[in-house]
Amino acid sequence: MTKTELIDQMAGAAGVSKAEAAKALHSLLENIAEAIKAKGGKIILPGLGTFSKVARKARKGVNPATGEKITIKAHNAVSFKPGKVLKDAVA
Repeated sequence: MTKTELIDQMAGAAGVSKAEAAKALHSLLENIAEAIKAKGGKIILPGLGTFSKVARKARKGVNPATGEKITIKAHNAVSFKPGKVLKDAVA
């Protein structure tokens, strides 16, 4: 599903315009990102899952194009752990 398709479905389900649904989705995504950026960044959405910030250590890697060994810098990444409701819906 694309973002546009999601907005269409949200608008239909909520009985609002596509523009209002797009604003709501954009706001949701911005707020999730801000919560994850914060210290101890974690957001729990019951039924959906948990988004959290995890620190990745520096590591060695290989450039697939050249085969050259490289060092991948330490960085923060986002982790998602699905909730029970989502797991059951997919299973």
